[in-house]
Amino acid sequence: MALAQQVSDATEERIASLSMPEGGFTAAARADALARVRQMGLPGRRDEYWKFTRPDTLVQAGAPKAALFDPKEAPVFDTVDRLRIVFVDGVFDKEASDDLTLEGLTIERLADVSDRDIHWAKDAYGAIEATVHDPVQRPLAALNTAFAQDGVLIHVTGKVSKPVNISYMHRSETSDAYLHHVIRMDEGSEMTLLENGPAAARFSKVLEIDVADGAKFHHIRTQGRDHERRAMSCIFGRLGRESEFKSFTLTANGVMTRNECVLTLTGDDAIAHVAGACLGDGDFHHDDTVFVTHDAERCESRQVFKKVLRNGATGVFQGKILVQPGAQKTDGYQISQSLLLDGDSQFLAKPELEIYADDVACSHGSTSGAIDEDSLFYLRARGVPEAQAINMLVLAFLAEAVDEIENEEISDEILGRLSDWLERRID
Repeated sequence: MALAQQVSDATEERIASLSMPEGGFTAAARADALARVRQMGLPGRRDEYWKFTRPDTLVQAGAPKAALFDPKEAPVFDTVDRLRIVFVDGVFDKEASDDLTLEGLTIERLADVSDRDIHWAKDAYGAIEATVHDPVQRPLAALNTAFAQDGVLIHVTGKVSKPVNISYMHRSETSDAYLHHVIRMDEGSEMTLLENGPAAARFSKVLEIDVADGAKFHHIRTQGRDHERRAMSCIFGRLGRESEFKSFTLTANGVMTRNECVLTLTGDDAIAHVAGACLGDGDFHHDDTVFVTHDAERCESRQVFKKVLRNGATGVFQGKILVQPGAQKTDGYQISQSLLLDGDSQFLAKPELEIYADDVACSHGSTSGAIDEDSLFYLRARGVPEAQAINMLVLAFLAEAVDEIENEEISDEILGRLSDWLERRID
């Protein structure tokens, strides 16, 4: 009883520190989400899905201070022809953003339209998030649905000619940003979403994506630069028949990052790929938590996560493939691997398969180890300096995750950023 009261008190303290937008088409969804938060309570270390990651700094009333960082390099994706949407510490920056007009889709800001009673997003905002709490409760996602002040609402009606880039800037050491994005993709539509930037001292983001039959959604994001930042991001997706969802995340720096991805394949022959690469140095904690549900026939899913850790950094992977009864011919693949560059770093993994169909091909694996000494000796024997040889082996290790990016231009830029990060650590 005492623990339950402590959780309730901490939850109410956090709720009291936030302000909920009133009225409009999101009102009912926000009220329902707030009720879920109160019923579940905010997470603590006793929660099974938080046992590897301390949620304390994500649930406390005030955001921990995060120093600003000047990377002295152009933002990622700057060479890509794209439509740019900029948020600074969670606040939309109109001057830095492009005109929100692009053939094949409509883009609106949540803050601009949330006072309306009628909108296409009325039955979409918070809808997928409300379904992801069984069997695992995700109260921080519900908290975001209840209190998010802004975000983008994207309705994709055709094949979009260039990517949409949401860029998150961090300029306040105490900013506490909540953003909630909703994307609805019509049948046969296609789009690519790019995300980059440190966002805020503490950042909470939810992305709900409904991919209709035959639609294709590609997502590439980078997280990093400002090391003291803390972030909690959630992607909730629902996939229709013959649809495609592919997401890749690169993370470098960040004292605490938790990325959750929950996908449900509801239509036959759907494809879902989720991949990530991270580089951690020192006071660094990075958690990837993925849950993919196969609820249709002949669907394919891939989870590919690679982490390079040193100087006491910590990496976490919790991944699950659930195959529902009747989801025959499922093809599920999951791999999580870490490369530990010293004896102080650690990798904590919990891979899971739960299968209720008898005609499936599912596999998972998780490994953790050091640099291969034979490969290192081979490079050193050919005159490659030790530090550069290690970097070459690190890039080769991360390549399987980066290969999940289909766009070669963006894939090459990601590899270049990884190489630059490693070179800076040599210096």
